[in-house]
Parts: sequence; C-alpha cells; structure tokens
Amino acid sequence: MSFDEKRAWIQGVVAVCGYGSYLAIVLSRAGGHPLAETHYATTMLATIGAAILAAILLNIAWGMGGPRGGSRKDQRDREINQFGEYIGLSFVVIGAVTAMGLAMAEQPYFWIANAIYLAFVLSAVVGSVAKIVAYRWGFQ
Repeated sequence: MSFDEKRAWIQGVVAVCGYGSYLAIVLSRAGGHPLAETHYATTMLATIGAAILAAILLNIAWGMGGPRGGSRKDQRDREINQFGEYIGLSFVVIGAVTAMGLAMAEQPYFWIANAIYLAFVLSAVVGSVAKIVAYRWGFQ
C-alpha cells in the first residue's frame, strides 16, 4: 500500500469518526428541544480539532512504521491525488452554495454551520474513497 493510499484511508476514517462523534454529542444534547437551539459551537470546534490532531498523529505513526523512502510519489500518485481532490472539492462547492442559500433564507446559524461542516466531511470522505478506488481498481 502506498503512502498516499494510507493517507487517504486515515483521512476518510478520521472524518467519519469525528463527524459521527459530533452528531452523537449534539443529538444527545438536544433532548427533545429543537436542534437549532442546541449548543453546538464548542462541540464542533472540539471535534474538528480532535480530528485534525488524530489525523496528524496517525500519519506520523503510520509513516514511522513504513519503509524508508516510502513517501516518494510518482506520476500516478500525483494524478490519483489530484483526481480525488477534484471530486472532494465538488462537495465543498455544494456545501458553500447550500450555506449561502440558508443564509439568504435567514435560517439559524446552527443550520448554516452544520451545512458547511457536513460539506467538509463529505469532501474528505468522498475524496478519500475516490483515491482508494483509484489505487485498488485502477486509474485511467
């Protein structure tokens, strides 16, 4: 498994776990009240920070366990990375347009922030899946 494929796995798993943790905490806090009235900002920032830290530490740990020179990239690695990033970025655009629509509709900040957060998570997950699929089953 190449170093970039390992990074894609880490990014995808960390994004899903971080967002899942965020959802579990926020939904448990709602307790029958409207979600828009739930305190979410601190939890959102904490889960984002924890996910970033986890990804950094996992990349370091996995990198230390690999062979020397394992982080070398060839043309195929660069093309797969670019392919995955393009696919992932489409979800950032969709999320930005959604957040802009919510802001224009004067929706609560909760929904705007969560639309953006979900867009970033989907970007990471879908981009990682695209990279993993390209590594496993070929890339044209």
